[in-house]
Amino acid sequence: MDFLYADLTDLGRFASGFLNTLWMTVIAGVGSMILGTIVAILRISPVPAFNKLALYWTELFKNCPLTVVLFFLAFGFPEAGFNASYLTFGIAGLILYTSAYVSEAVRAGFEAIPKGQFEAAKALGLNFSTTMRHIAIAQALKGMLPPLTSVFTSMAKDTAIVGSFGVGGELFSLANQLTVSEGRPVVPVFIGIACSYYVLLLPASIISARLETRELKR
Repeated sequence: MDFLYADLTDLGRFASGFLNTLWMTVIAGVGSMILGTIVAILRISPVPAFNKLALYWTELFKNCPLTVVLFFLAFGFPEAGFNASYLTFGIAGLILYTSAYVSEAVRAGFEAIPKGQFEAAKALGLNFSTTMRHIAIAQALKGMLPPLTSVFTSMAKDTAIVGSFGVGGELFSLANQLTVSEGRPVVPVFIGIACSYYVLLLPASIISARLETRELKR
């Protein structure tokens, strides 16, 4: 009965937590995709200073735990006079952290393009930005998609870490509220949270598997 009470009476709250988690994932995904792509382009640009800057950025966030990034934003920035909600800092942390992995996936896609394509573009007098827009990006997308899907799947799971900072409204915060504040049974609540994450991530896992299978057949 506790199982039914914990889950069936709170379907609306679980649905709200699911939608908030999905919204956070989409916003952070778009932001990290934009930032990660910029970093990847800087990494392969012909300007050495840009190469080093992108390399340092990638290595910094790849080797720094997400928890440390979130702590720095949530508690370090207010000390410096930059105040925002925990939700804003949480999404910003996800964007910064995930952008490093996105940049590596995007860079791998660019590096999979035969070097002859870039040499031909250079022989035609095309500059770096024109080559990226008209030649490289379209070809690199095929190689980027499988690893990017895995990156964004991991990012969706990382929203649970963001929730531990008291963001509020998403699935992990809901679990904390139900079990700690309202004294609901822990096991059924977290079974409900696990099922919600499963529903959220299953489509991405299926897409990733199909993309990888298609790439292997080529």
